[in-house]
Amino acid sequence: MSGSGAPAPRRVDGSGLRVGVVAASWHEEVMTGLLAGAERACVAAGVADVQVVRVPGTFELAVVAGALATSGCDAIVALGVVVRGGTPHFDFVCSSATQGLTRVALDHGVAVGFGVLTCDTEQQALDRAGLPGSVEDKGYEAASAAIETALALRGVLEIS
Repeated sequence: MSGSGAPAPRRVDGSGLRVGVVAASWHEEVMTGLLAGAERACVAAGVADVQVVRVPGTFELAVVAGALATSGCDAIVALGVVVRGGTPHFDFVCSSATQGLTRVALDHGVAVGFGVLTCDTEQQALDRAGLPGSVEDKGYEAASAAIETALALRGVLEIS
């Protein structure tokens, strides 16, 4: 399972942060779990300013994440799921989403939580979606990572 070796969850104070969540629409059951997990992480960190934007699919995450970055979000959580099929489409979408979200983080200096599931089967996605019976909660993890990174960036910027 991919969660092996994960750090213990840390309690952080994200109050005052603006968080943008951009979420794909494909695989609605999985996306419902991922979104709920991201929202739980924001609540646990005390983040009150959360904007959720839905997009058609995982490929579209990066362009909206970039727009959220320029709108003043301190952290962005990108949520999507791509299930391998019988064509190279999987590889193209996964690669484009990863590269695009990396560019958003580096070009804008904003924390981006990568909550894109890239799975061989829909069951693998369900196992990671944070739903009842899931063994992992990747929406929660992605939002927590984005919030912690935003706080780290804020600390670095305060030092310089």
